[in-house]
Amino acid sequence: MDVVLLLKAAIMGIVEGLTEFLPISSTGHLILAGSLLDFTGDTVKVFEIAIQTGAMLSVIWEYRVRLGRTVVGITHDPVAQRFARNVIVAFVPAAVFGLLLGSVIKQHLFKPVPVAIAFIVGGLIILWVERRHKRLYGESDTEGTRQARVETVDEMTALDALKVGLLQCLALIPGTSRSGATIIGSIVLGFSRKAATEFSFYLGIPTLMAAGAYSVWKQRDLLHWGDLPMFLVGTVFAFISALLCIRWLIRYVSTHDFTVFAWYRIVFGLIVLATAYTGLVTWAA
Repeated sequence: MDVVLLLKAAIMGIVEGLTEFLPISSTGHLILAGSLLDFTGDTVKVFEIAIQTGAMLSVIWEYRVRLGRTVVGITHDPVAQRFARNVIVAFVPAAVFGLLLGSVIKQHLFKPVPVAIAFIVGGLIILWVERRHKRLYGESDTEGTRQARVETVDEMTALDALKVGLLQCLALIPGTSRSGATIIGSIVLGFSRKAATEFSFYLGIPTLMAAGAYSVWKQRDLLHWGDLPMFLVGTVFAFISALLCIRWLIRYVSTHDFTVFAWYRIVFGLIVLATAYTGLVTWAA
């Protein structure tokens, strides 16, 4: 058993869990972390997608009561039916575009410099959205000139879900952030921060678990039973770190905006570009 390899897998799992639900791009951080750790290659690309399952399991665990209620009530409860419908509707666009464009995007954009550029652009967009939001609502969703159009997930329409699903497609570009695209985009659509954040969690369950299963199946010829410990370690650490992150983020959005993440993205992206340009760090593709 290669202890160093397992340590790298654990670090990658922690990175995945801590960044999956924040608007800072888990994929982008995994690409950069893997480059620094010399943890790259085709098998690692499958690993990076597969361990997202660990993060999604943390959502299932944290929201097990709501999800269980939905499963039990799916045949007769209108609220459960509407919730399930909205998650499915929002999931479909990313599934379609992922199948059509996934290979091309991985070939050309899964590299540190494009990720850094996406970090910066995404940060600037978040700053613009937050300034717009404060102009409309004041410091919170219930202050200012108006209230959020969608205060809770249960108030969403099918059209709202479709729009969020289309926004999620932006996350196919590494460095964009699935959470960033869905949360920040939902805020623009009139969601409260809490509703936007929670629906992003729920939408991640089918999206990332399907992506993980599809990637493992498609690249199964690259995998061996000897890789299993690495995958298990990464998944477990992703689960633990993601669970902690979810609980923190829900508390955070009740009293804060996302400006700090915007500046983080911009500064981090500039550092990557500067180190790549000067040769201080050799970022592996």
